[in-house]
Amino acid sequence: MALYKVEICGVNTSKLPLLKNSEKEELFQRILNGDKEARELYIKGNLRLVLSIIQRFSNSNENVDDLFQIGCIGLMKAIDNFDITQNVKFSTYAVPMIIGEIRRYLRDNNAIRVSRSLRDTAYKAIYAKEALVKKNEKEPTISEIAEEIGISKEDIVYALDAIQSPVSLYDPVYVEGGDALYIMDQVSDKKNKEENWIEEISLKEAMDKLSAREHNIIKLRFFEGKTQMEVAKEINISQAQVSRLEKSALKNMKNYLV
Repeated sequence: MALYKVEICGVNTSKLPLLKNSEKEELFQRILNGDKEARELYIKGNLRLVLSIIQRFSNSNENVDDLFQIGCIGLMKAIDNFDITQNVKFSTYAVPMIIGEIRRYLRDNNAIRVSRSLRDTAYKAIYAKEALVKKNEKEPTISEIAEEIGISKEDIVYALDAIQSPVSLYDPVYVEGGDALYIMDQVSDKKNKEENWIEEISLKEAMDKLSAREHNIIKLRFFEGKTQMEVAKEINISQAQVSRLEKSALKNMKNYLV
């Protein structure tokens, strides 16, 4: 995917406008009053956000122009659904909307065909998850999503797995100090069974959900085998803080893996 392109979908990315906060507020008030010109200006003023997000998908084989268009659809949905009374920055609200739109596009265009009923179940779960995150300001568990949409946990997990993009054997499982451990390395090890390296992938994804400090504590405690006192000394906080952050991180990881 050529992200170095200057012109994407006929848009010169080197000349994209950048709106000031005062301009954004003024334009959004006009949008709420039905001003279509203000909506177009607001869209153009946030195209840099779309451009930055599609760079996260640089490893996909999709055409950058297609991803940019899909990202713009997500941006427009975010504009149409944004509630200014919630005291949340527009970019904070828009980023997951744009990412979600691109991911749905990539799933629907996956070479591995998934039945319509499975996709419907998966999308219901995804929409429910987004709604629960917005409502409760935390990641919901599979059980909470199941209760919200009235579908069994097993069916939700199966549907979500079915629409996931295939994992490359050359994707890194763990990276430290420039040295990467790849899935292929795990598969080649005769001592490791398939379920072990799948667990490695799930564990990495769970750790990616943590804050930088929590991620560091889990790495030091469980990958490097250091005590809480040693970790506290290394990152210059109290042992009690390490204990609290460790418990919080493990709880968040457990919720993600359930």
